[in-house]
Amino acid sequence: MSTSSPEAVKKLLENMQTDLRSLSMECKKKFPPVKEAAESGIVKIKTIAARNSDILATLKENSSEVVQPFLMGCGTKEPKITQLCLAAIQRLMSHEVVSEAAAGNIINMLWQLMENGLEELKLLQTVLVLLTTNTVVHDQVLSKAIVLCFRLHFTKDNITNNTAAATVRQVVTVVFERMVAEDERFKDIVDQPPPVQGNTNRRSVSTLRPSAKDAYMLFQDLCQLVNADAPYWLVGMTEMTRTFGLELLESVLNDFPRVFLQHQEFSFLLKERVCPLVIKLFSPNIKFRQGNSSAASPAPVEKPYFPICMRLLRVVSVLIKHFYSLLVTECEIFLSLLVKFLDGEKPQWLRAVAVESVHRLCVQPHLLRSFCLSYDMKQHSTKVFRDIVNALGSFIQSLFIVLNTGNPAATNTSTGFCSNPTLTGGSLTTQAAFEYRGTWIPLMTVSVQGSAKATYLEMLDKVEPPSIPEGYAMSVAFSALLDLVRGITSMIERALAKEEEEAVHREANPDQNTQLDVSLSGAHLVWEEMVSACWCGLLAALSLLLDASTDETATESILKAELTVAALCGRLGLVTPRDAFITAICKASLPPHYALTVLSSNTANLNKAYSIQGQSVQIISSSSESHQQVVAVGQPLSVQPQGTVVLTAKNIQCMRTLLNLAHCHGVVLGTSWQLVLATLQHLVWILGLKPGVGGALKPGRAVEGPSTVLTTAVMTDLPVISNILSRLFESSQYLDDVSLHHLINALCSLSLEAVEMAYGNNKEPSLFAVAKLLETGLVNMNRIEILWRPLTGHLLEVCQHPNARMREWGAEAVTSLIKAGLAYKHNPPLAQNQRLQLLLLNPLKELSNVLHADIRQKQLESVLQILQSQGDSLGPGWPLVLGVIGAIRNDQGESLIRTAFQCLQLVVTDFLPTMPCAGLQIVVDVAGSFGLQNQELNISLTSIGLLWNISDYFFQRGEAITQELEREEAALQKQAQEKGEPLNRPFHPAPPFDCLWLCLYAKLGQLCVDPRPAVRKSAGQTMFSTIAAHGTLLQQPTWHIVVWKVLFHLLDCVRKSSTTADKEKIESGGGNILIHHSRDTAEKQWAETWVLTLAGVARIFNTRRYLLQQLGDYFKAWEVLLDHIQSAALSKNSEVSLAALKSFQEILQIATPVKDSAMPTDALAAMGVPPVLIDPLSAPGPGRPLLRSDSMLERLTSYNGAELQAPPPGEESALEDAALWWSAWNTWYRTGTDSTRPPSGGTGTDRPSFVPSQPFLTALVQIFPALYQHIKTGFSMEDLRKLGVILHGAVSIPISSDASPFILPSYTEAVLTSLQEAVLTALDVLQKAICVGPENLQVMYPAIFEQLLLFVEFSCKPPQYGKMETKHVANAKYNQIQLFTPAEWVALNYVPFAERSLEVVVDLYHKTACHKAVINEKVLQNIIKTLRMPLGLKYGCPSESTWKLAVSSLLKVLSTGLPVARQHASSRKFDTMWPELANAFKDFLFTKSTPPDNVSIQEFQKNEAIDVEVVQLISTEILPFAIFIPKDFVGQIMAMLNKGSIHSQSSSFTEAEVDVRMREEFSKVCFETLLQFSFSNKVSTPQEGYISRMALSVLLKRSQDVLRRYVDDERLSGRCPLPRQQVTEIIFVLKAISTLMDSLKKTQPENVDGTTWAQVIALYPTLVECITCSSSEVSSALKEAMGPFKDFMQPPVSRVQNGES
Repeated sequence: MSTSSPEAVKKLLENMQTDLRSLSMECKKKFPPVKEAAESGIVKIKTIAARNSDILATLKENSSEVVQPFLMGCGTKEPKITQLCLAAIQRLMSHEVVSEAAAGNIINMLWQLMENGLEELKLLQTVLVLLTTNTVVHDQVLSKAIVLCFRLHFTKDNITNNTAAATVRQVVTVVFERMVAEDERFKDIVDQPPPVQGNTNRRSVSTLRPSAKDAYMLFQDLCQLVNADAPYWLVGMTEMTRTFGLELLESVLNDFPRVFLQHQEFSFLLKERVCPLVIKLFSPNIKFRQGNSSAASPAPVEKPYFPICMRLLRVVSVLIKHFYSLLVTECEIFLSLLVKFLDGEKPQWLRAVAVESVHRLCVQPHLLRSFCLSYDMKQHSTKVFRDIVNALGSFIQSLFIVLNTGNPAATNTSTGFCSNPTLTGGSLTTQAAFEYRGTWIPLMTVSVQGSAKATYLEMLDKVEPPSIPEGYAMSVAFSALLDLVRGITSMIERALAKEEEEAVHREANPDQNTQLDVSLSGAHLVWEEMVSACWCGLLAALSLLLDASTDETATESILKAELTVAALCGRLGLVTPRDAFITAICKASLPPHYALTVLSSNTANLNKAYSIQGQSVQIISSSSESHQQVVAVGQPLSVQPQGTVVLTAKNIQCMRTLLNLAHCHGVVLGTSWQLVLATLQHLVWILGLKPGVGGALKPGRAVEGPSTVLTTAVMTDLPVISNILSRLFESSQYLDDVSLHHLINALCSLSLEAVEMAYGNNKEPSLFAVAKLLETGLVNMNRIEILWRPLTGHLLEVCQHPNARMREWGAEAVTSLIKAGLAYKHNPPLAQNQRLQLLLLNPLKELSNVLHADIRQKQLESVLQILQSQGDSLGPGWPLVLGVIGAIRNDQGESLIRTAFQCLQLVVTDFLPTMPCAGLQIVVDVAGSFGLQNQELNISLTSIGLLWNISDYFFQRGEAITQELEREEAALQKQAQEKGEPLNRPFHPAPPFDCLWLCLYAKLGQLCVDPRPAVRKSAGQTMFSTIAAHGTLLQQPTWHIVVWKVLFHLLDCVRKSSTTADKEKIESGGGNILIHHSRDTAEKQWAETWVLTLAGVARIFNTRRYLLQQLGDYFKAWEVLLDHIQSAALSKNSEVSLAALKSFQEILQIATPVKDSAMPTDALAAMGVPPVLIDPLSAPGPGRPLLRSDSMLERLTSYNGAELQAPPPGEESALEDAALWWSAWNTWYRTGTDSTRPPSGGTGTDRPSFVPSQPFLTALVQIFPALYQHIKTGFSMEDLRKLGVILHGAVSIPISSDASPFILPSYTEAVLTSLQEAVLTALDVLQKAICVGPENLQVMYPAIFEQLLLFVEFSCKPPQYGKMETKHVANAKYNQIQLFTPAEWVALNYVPFAERSLEVVVDLYHKTACHKAVINEKVLQNIIKTLRMPLGLKYGCPSESTWKLAVSSLLKVLSTGLPVARQHASSRKFDTMWPELANAFKDFLFTKSTPPDNVSIQEFQKNEAIDVEVVQLISTEILPFAIFIPKDFVGQIMAMLNKGSIHSQSSSFTEAEVDVRMREEFSKVCFETLLQFSFSNKVSTPQEGYISRMALSVLLKRSQDVLRRYVDDERLSGRCPLPRQQVTEIIFVLKAISTLMDSLKKTQPENVDGTTWAQVIALYPTLVECITCSSSEVSSALKEAMGPFKDFMQPPVSRVQNGES
């Protein structure tokens, strides 16, 4: 109910009347005046109540009168009355019906009561009510009221004192509240600015309004009083205490700061009065040093006084808090003092209250910011903020270090530090505490976080310094530190957040940002300065506390503080402090004294930083070993194993903080990622976490053995830690690019350290960094480009590491990243972002440079996986991938090569169609390189198969490939032109598709000269098959390259390798494979290659002849090919040489010698055109589709067409053909000459270096007939002569005895070898050609005869091959039993050959005897001359058949030739023949050789018959024509016949055979012929007759001699029989005589000469003498001889005449 409501007013009136009545009653007796006054008062009240509507106002006006009775009542000094009056007065006051005058009266009355010491409490109450209910009391009245209260405060009564104190406080407050209310009332009225005040005028208060004036006066006097000076306004003060004064000052300053800030007068008071006062009062505390004895200083130092000191600090706190801006300089002093109070030398209580004061500052971050701005950032100012923080740090340190000595104020135990934490509240608890080097300090809860609730600053009632409980100061300091950190960081964080918002806003409205920037940069400077100023102290203190902390919660708080500062520094870009705090956390995470270079080097830097800061701050190294729970024991990660290290629960807690820091503040870590990661790496190592798939760390088995021990506590933590670790790197996806780079760089350098450490020992390396690089890469795939190069660059280095585990992980990481990168759905997709794709694949290629097989294995496995998963979308990445597959080297072991080859097989089987055509050439190269590797033969062979498959693919997809390649070519061409460079591509001028083929051929070409025979063989077959099957696709100019660059190049290489190949025997082909003797040296193996290659090239020349002929330099190519054939043919290897001739045959289109021309289709087949192609292509008709002119099929048709129809026989082609054939003839001639030329020099004992084989020679000779067909028109005598030399040489070459059984028939059979057949065929071809040829060819006949006759001679005189000793075939036969003799050379059995040649001669002569050339060149004479040899040898001939054939041939030849000779007798062309013929007859008929012993009688008779035949020929063909024949010749014939007619027998016949063996028949025929011609009627000339007579007389004389000798011998021998031969001879002579007698009988008498008769008759006596012989045979022959004489017993009629003549 309000005091002004009617009810209240009514009640007031009633109460007043009641009071007055009571008063009147009380004073009735003793104090009548009072009674009267009371009663008049009642009347007065009633009057007022009755007359006025506004009763209260009227009451107030009349209040002096109304109050008077009560004042008088008080004056009675009667307690009961006084109390009643005071109560009444209070009631009036409370209804605000007291006027100013009344109030003055009341105060005066109260003063009297006070002086009398009456009703003190009531007084106070009354004053309070008076002052609080209204504002009527002013100026001197007010001052009197206040003094009254002060006076009451100093009474003897405690209750009064306290009440008075409270009243004073309230009154003071009221005074200031009035002023505030006044200001509020006048705030809208603009004041005239007060005139500037001089500092001297303390009382210049004229400008103040009334309430303000009161307040001013009051405050001024309070200062005076505290300073122990007389007050100006509070007159009547008798005593005053400083403590109370300070409390009042503090409350005013604290409660009414605005007053001081708004009014200059008050500000002035603060500056001029309060601050100096405070500083003066502080002086004892400043000077005092604990432990100084007074005696030491000359003047006794005033001791600090706790109540004042504590109150001063409270005042200072308020001053700083509220008036800092006014009192900048003064505050600097205060703060410096505060810092000093924390010194260790000050009393404990002083330090405690100082710490509490500091704590109060610490919870006001904005204040701290101001300090920093005003002091630390000014040039010559004290670094106040820094000092505060450092002081706190030092304070905390001192608590651990300084021992408590002689502090009189704190001698009781509780102040000392006790080392026993058990006695807390009598029970045993694990109290939160700090322990450091044996000093144990408990931790108390001193205040709620963020508020500085002080204990000792509030002890206003204590006079003596209190005892400070142990740990209190530490706890406060600890809270202060944490609050400081929290305050500053949250303030700056908020500001930064706001700034970021504004930045976003500004980006939206870019035109309003200029002035903002300035203020922002200023703000940043302050923040940076704040952090710079405080970080050292903070770090020192926090590190120490962290180290000493034994309580998890405390540890957590410290770590949180360190973390927030680190993060803040990071945000502000202050690298040193950031790194320092992070280092501290890192060190705390690791075991004590753990050697980690990153951290120690960092600490060194920090120490520098500390000293720079001006105040030395000790960083105390950690030493807490005793009081932590050990949770893990592990091995340190270092080069040398150094036993084990211990991890405590606190280490793990720190580790979690570290993880938290990295996780939440990764963005600002920058270079300190290095520290964080290095530490984590070591922790992970000690805990034994090992990387698993994708790089996540899992608790691994203790790899290093038993050294890692984990408690269950930490075991449960490990998965969590591992999880956080993974999340940490997953969160890297939220980092900005720069931070991400920092992270990557840190990981890389960390990894480098691990790499360094892993050198030179095979210990398990730390894979932390590698694993985390992988994890980071995997989660940042969306921006992989920015980190790819550093990431993979480093991992590639790791891949080269000698430590296998390290490498393995490097490779795992690289390959996983590449696979993930390719599989990731990039935007834009990889297919459109070629650069990115190549970037991703590049490291895969780089891995190829690593030498370690395990890495290459990994690389190839991932290639296989990439092919299987992304093979279709590789596109431009193919060259890279293929490059990787193809980067195999021979030193890389089989398994690697096998894996790589699997990849290649996959590519060839599945991906050729999806590959850009530019990659096809690389595929060819790669396949080729697998062919060339020498580790695994099967792979080489399979890769050749792949090349075949590739070629098939080219063939099938030819058109598509051509188009794509041509498009690409055009693009490249354009680029090259723009750059002004020529287009750089292998085989450039050829079209791109053809180039693809050429690359394929070139690769196969390389494989054809591989060192391994199997590879060469396979490659050769593939190459020639490919060219045969697909060569039609090539354009004509490309064939030029194929021929020269591919085929001839290959031939050159093969020839070179073959000729230089090793002749050493190869024992076995690896493993247990046996090698056939024909391949057991490298040379023989190369020979096979040479054969294959030459045959292949020749086949191409043959099948593609017409195509190649259009190439312009076909002739040159032909020459080169022939040169190769020639060098192969002359090779010392029989296989090569024979094959070369086969190739020669092939290019001359001689298949195996076919007698008549084969079917046309076969001819095509021989040319290599597959029959399938012939039919459809050559079949015209409406069914054939019309094709585009450039299509594949057309090309095929045109090429094959070219082959199928021979070109028109124009002049040029005929000429060119001739040139080609003559070139071939020259090659043949050179080959023949060189191969048949006998070896020169050396005796027969040396083995010749090389003798061509029979098959070779046969083939060589067989080539000639076909070749001749093409060159016969120009074949000259000279050529014939050359041919002869070769044929002769070929036939004369012997064969080795070990080959003879296969080539020679058994020597008894008369068979020609194939070579001899071939030679004769060659001559036969020639002879036939001459026969049908023009006249001028016939001059060659003699030469052919000459050649044949040479061969005929072989029958008796086998040819010599150089100086080689050859055995006759018969002897060689028997020698074969001695297997181990070196192979001897066996001359062939030439007899059949010579005989066949002789037959040919006879036959040919028969046809050509009349030819002019044959006559002129004396062919007949030559034939005879040649036949002389076998005829003369007769039985001496190697073969009996020879001389028989010779005889029959001679007879045949003569039967043809003699008529011709006679015919041409006049021309004398045959003159020289006759003597030759005579000699031949003579040599034959009277041979010097004896017939073999074993000749049977029948044989002998046959042979005699042959002799007889010869004589008959003489008698029929020669002698009858003696006129045409030279005389000498006839004479010789006669002499021969003469000799024959009395041929002496052979000496060796048995008696039985004598009559046969005497050649009686022969003698008889000779004789008869002799006689026939001796007495022939036809004597045309005297000479001839003379010759006959001469012959007869010789005959007779000889008979006479024989008979005489016989008779003599017979006599002498007596009874002994004569030698057999003599008997035979005599028998023969006798028979001859009988024959002569018969002849004489038959002859015309006139033909016989007289002397002849005389001689005949003279024989008779001799015959008679023989009758006595004892031999019956002689007797019977004698009988026959003497019988015919009877016819001459009577002389004929003409005898006389004859005798005369």
